[in-house]
Order: sequence, then C-alpha cells, then structure tokens
Amino acid sequence: MGELDARHVDSLPTSSSSRPSVTIGSSLIPVINKLQDILAQAGSELDVSLPQVAGVGSQSSGKSSVLEALVGRDFLPRGCDICTRRPLVLMLENRLPKPGDDRTEWGEFRHLPEKRFYDFSEIRAEIQAETEREAGLNKGVSEKQIRLKITSPNVLNMTLVDLPGITKVPVGDQPNDIEARIRKMVMTHISQQNCIILAVTPANSDLATSDALQMAREADPAGFRTIGVITKLDIMDRGTDARSFLLGKVIPLKLGYVGVVNRSQEDINKNRGIATALAYEEKFFNDHSVYRGLSDHCGIPQLARKLNEILEQHIRMVFPALKTDLNSKMDTVLKELQTYGKPIESKMEQGVILLNILTQYCEAFAAMVDGKSQEMSTKELSGGARIHYILQSIFVKCLEEVDPCDDLTDDDIRMAIQNASGARNALFVPEVPFEFLVRRQIARLLDPSLQCLRFVYDELMKISHSCEVTELQRFPVLRKHLDEVMVNFLRDGVEPAERMIGNLIEMEVDYINTSHPNFLGGNKAAELAMQLLKSPQGSRPQPNNENHVSSGTKAWIPSLFGSRTSAGESMACRPFGEPSHSESVPSIIHLREPPSSLRPVQMTENKAVEIIVTKLLLRSYYDIVRKNIQDLVPKAIMHFLVNLTKRNLHRTFIQKLYRENLFEELLQEHDAHVSQRKRNQELFKVLEQSVQALEKVDFDVSSQTSNLGTDASIGLPRIPRTSAHLHTTAGSEMGQVSYRPFPMPSMTKSTA
Repeated sequence: MGELDARHVDSLPTSSSSRPSVTIGSSLIPVINKLQDILAQAGSELDVSLPQVAGVGSQSSGKSSVLEALVGRDFLPRGCDICTRRPLVLMLENRLPKPGDDRTEWGEFRHLPEKRFYDFSEIRAEIQAETEREAGLNKGVSEKQIRLKITSPNVLNMTLVDLPGITKVPVGDQPNDIEARIRKMVMTHISQQNCIILAVTPANSDLATSDALQMAREADPAGFRTIGVITKLDIMDRGTDARSFLLGKVIPLKLGYVGVVNRSQEDINKNRGIATALAYEEKFFNDHSVYRGLSDHCGIPQLARKLNEILEQHIRMVFPALKTDLNSKMDTVLKELQTYGKPIESKMEQGVILLNILTQYCEAFAAMVDGKSQEMSTKELSGGARIHYILQSIFVKCLEEVDPCDDLTDDDIRMAIQNASGARNALFVPEVPFEFLVRRQIARLLDPSLQCLRFVYDELMKISHSCEVTELQRFPVLRKHLDEVMVNFLRDGVEPAERMIGNLIEMEVDYINTSHPNFLGGNKAAELAMQLLKSPQGSRPQPNNENHVSSGTKAWIPSLFGSRTSAGESMACRPFGEPSHSESVPSIIHLREPPSSLRPVQMTENKAVEIIVTKLLLRSYYDIVRKNIQDLVPKAIMHFLVNLTKRNLHRTFIQKLYRENLFEELLQEHDAHVSQRKRNQELFKVLEQSVQALEKVDFDVSSQTSNLGTDASIGLPRIPRTSAHLHTTAGSEMGQVSYRPFPMPSMTKSTA
C-alpha cells in the first residue's frame, strides 16, 4: 500500500524550485470557493455564475461514488433508491497540515457556520437530516442547495455540485412529473456558461442513449464544457470494452472521457474504504489489456487532475468577465441603496432632511410647471405644457366654435321682440330683447370657464403626484401629509379663481356696453340686414304656411238671412228682465277663448328684418365678450392658482409641516423600506467582499495568462495575449501551469 501511495505522488509533476510554486489551481480555485461562501450569504438574490463542476447522471449511475473518490472519504448518503434529493455544492480546499495539527480533514456546512465536522459519518448524517428538513422523509426533492466545504491535504482544489439523479418512475411522495422536475433542476445548473459538466454514465448501460450525455449535449451543444465519465468499467460484459468511448470516437467531447471503477454495493455494505477501492481500480487498469494503454483516460487520480486543470483554465478564461459582472452588480446595488438613504438619529438630522425634501419637492413642482424638469418626456405632453394645452387648445378653441345663435330659432327671436313691444307696436328694433338674449348667451360662458379651472386643478394634482423626490420614497407618512397639504392649498387657490371667473361673467352680464368701438351698432346692423334680405343668397325668414287673414279683414261671418239662435241661447244672451222679442233681436257674436299659450301667426318683411338685425347684434357683441373671457379667464387661473402655487407652496409646507414635534412622525419609514435597505446593505457587503477577494489575485491571473493557443490536454481554448495579460514573473514560462506535489488520498488509511 505504501508503494502505491508513492506512485500516486510521483505521478504528479513537481516544481523545479524547492519552494512550492503558486499555481492557478492553488490560488484561484480557493478564491472561487471563497466566493461561493461569500455569495451564499445573499441566497438566490445575486445571480452570479461561478466556475464549478456539476455532476449529471441517471439514478445509480455511480455519480456519488465518483465524488466520494475525488474526496477520498465516504460521506454521501447511499442506498438503492434516490439518495441525492437536493443539490449538494461541494467545495474542496487543499490545505497542508500544520505542525502539531491532530486533525487535518474536516467539513463545514453553510447552514451550520463555525461548526466543524471531523467525523465524516456525521457529515453524511447531517446531509441526510438537512435533506429531510427541506424535502421531506419520503423521497421528495428540492431545488434548495446544501453547501458543504471539505478541507483536506488529500484533495485538489475544485467546486463540485452533486445533482439529483435522473429518475423515470415516481416513488414515495414524488409527484408524477418528477422526471421533468429533476431535468429542469439539472438544466438550470448545467446551462450556465461557467459550469463544467461532469456527464456520468455507467459502462453496463447503452452509452449511446445516456441521459447524462443527452442533457449535456442540450446544455452544451459544442461540447466545450463537458467531460464524460464512464463508471463501472469492471462489470461490463466479457469481451466488450469502452475503448472507443474513452477515445471519443462514438460521441466526441472536447474535454474527453475518463473511465473509473466504483465501489460495489457489496463493498459499501462491508465497509470497504475508498483507499481499498482506489487500489482495486489501479490494479484493474494495470492488468486490463485494453485499458493498460489508456492510462491518461483511466482512474480517479487522472479524473481529479483533469478536473483541476479544466477548472483552472476555465477560471482563468472567465476571470475578467466575472470581476466585471461583480463590479457592475455592486454599482447597481449601491445606486439602489442610495435611494433608501441612511438611518436618521438626531433631531438636527431630521430637520435637515425634512427641509431638504420640502425644498426639493417645491423645486421639482415648479420645474415641471415651467418645463425645466430633468425628467422631460419625449412621448407626450406633461407638466406645464398640458396646462397650456388646456387653456389654449381646449378652452379658447371651444369658445371660438360656439355660435351665440345656435340655440335660438327665428321664432324665438321674433317672440322675444314682440314680447318686448308690450301692448304697442315697436317702431324700431327694441333694445330689451337684444339685451335679454345677449345676457343669456354670455351666461353660457360660465360653465366652460369653470370646467377649464377644474381641468387645470386636476393637472396640478397630477404634477404634485409625479414629483418623486428620491428621499421622499422612504417616508410614506410624510408623503401622505404632503398630499393633504397640497390638496388643501390648491383648493384654497381654486376659490378665489372661481370668484374671479364668476365676477368676470357677472360684469359682462350686468352691463351691456353698446358703445364699445368694436360693436356693430343698430344702424349698421339694419343696413346689413336689408342687404341680406334683398340678396338671393340671403337668409330671409319665410312666413308661416298656415292660412291667415289680412289685418283689415274682420274674422266674423254674420247671418244675413235671419239666422237665429236656439231659444236657450237667446234667453242666455238677453239682459235680465227684458221681454223676449225673438222676431226683432239679431244673433249674438261669440269670440274664441284665447289659448293658454299664444304665438304670433304672421311674418312680415319688417319682422324678418328685425330678426336679422337682432342676430347680427348678438354675434357682434358676443364676439367682444368672448374675446374678453378668452383672455381674462386663463389669466385668472394662472394668477390665482398656478403662479400662486409656485410662489407660496414652499412657505405653506414650512408653516404646516416643519415643526419639531412632527419630525419623528413625518420621517417614519415603512417597515418594508427598512428591511430592504438592510438587505441591500448586506448584498453590497457581500459584493464588496467578493470584489476584494478577486482583486487580491488579479495580478496573479494576469501574470500567468498569455497567448497560449489551445491546450490539447484539456481541450479549452487559451486566452489570447492582450495588454492586460503581459505581466509575468521572471524565469517563468508563459502560461505554464505547475503543480505543487501533494499526496493523493491515502491508500493505507481506512475511511470512517
């Protein structure tokens, strides 16, 4: 057994220097492991893909046995059913024993910080217990990772992920779609570009239809990230071997294949250790006529070295992008953290912050009204531009489109004129109907004016809601009070504006200034009316089509031939006590009772002229009033509401809110905000630690990275020479990866 240990040690390349050389494997892989630990503190919130090796295989493919052999310890749950039911992130860290160390190997779980497990059987028990806590007792699976770090002088630095084996038939509490769920879980890990896929396939199955190789091909179509592992070579049918697969002649992989021999279930049941299994594996390959000549493709030691080399090279390739990604995420978290602000403690700090928020809020409000906001939209009108649109494009244009006679018919005007004449016939167009009608039309301007005021009020409220001062997001109570003060302030501004608009309309209604220089006047209106009446295109009012009698004709038809009324009628019409002389009394003339509603039945040319004149006068004077209203209503709204708000809002906020007894209440933060700030602080700390960890080895990476072309041994393309990769140490060969000699898992030491 001792000779076997020596052979393993001697097989590793040694450094020409007496001092162990610094290698990518001994410097960067531990850093990646450290990053795994650091980033694990953030849970799933930080989506950072770190270089690692993920084992994929069907259930009972020997995947867990391979991982145990790489560690050199028996520590994973075993059995005939599904054993790996949660992803196990296994970080291996090589550590030379220090003088006086009694214990050189131990394990540490992320969920049990600062507790070391020196007994690997206890590690197995904890994995089983933690699996059952999350996934249940009856074969259930979970995506939540278990993170285990094993420190030992007998391991190579690397990060391995043991994923649940692909199963076909649900057992226990597993759902019917267990296969699809496990495949999805596996694909989530191996689809990451920084993941090296360890595709494990048993030699006693059909390698061409391997689930592991099929999934690896789906996640890595080019095969650059996949290394194949063929297990159980010792139990293949006699006369067959896996030479063609190991040489990549059946399913080519850029990283190649390694064949291994696993412990059998009988070995496990009889408690035969890893060292015994490795010795058996070595003897099997040395004695086999086919595998004897494929030493670089066979054995756990070869697999460990190959994985270490691949992971080293891969880390070197992704290191710059990884550092950039972490810095970018740190900047993003920092910017978000700044929006939450720092916790406030003293009254002075509270006063300063409150005053600053009120000032910024008022400045933001004024900037949006004046069109000076930094958040100016290029897609739609906003802020003050919307107010201008309401005043000019909605209010002014609406009034211009109104015809003062659109709701007055000729009959309405004729009726008003005749009613204004009273019991006599008017010689001229009376002023009373004109003033009555024009006052009615002027009064109609009140409603659109008040609607315009309401629209502007609504826009100011929208502007106030969109004033998102950064620090204001922290304080929901302050935001609520700001909105309340703003609403009351704008309402106070609406009241004088409403009064002013009402007064403007009342002034116009109260005094009809027919002496206005722009007013048409009666003479001019009459002249135009006659021209319109005589014009063939004129709108001459037509008389009613109903039959009527001329004014000189009496509407009665007497009975010329002694037509008599009935006896009852004569008795009813003669005076009381007068004797009846029916042969000498003529018949009585009866008038029709006037109807309850009377309308004139005659349209003359004079009446038509009066109607036209009245319309001309109405339009002329209405235009004068409309222009006044179009000018003065926007001025009233801007003065009493918009500009007053800009001028006095800050002073109002100070008077209402800037009180020391209100500081604590107003600056009370939302619980979710406090917790999110705390979480972001933790994320920033994690990212900061991660970046600092990478910065410590930045020079080492650049000094060992050069224009190396392609490494035929591992198949990974090497990084081309750039200005960032020209630093190197004197006497070292560019890109040469050297390894510090250290013992492989002891062949003589029995496992727990």
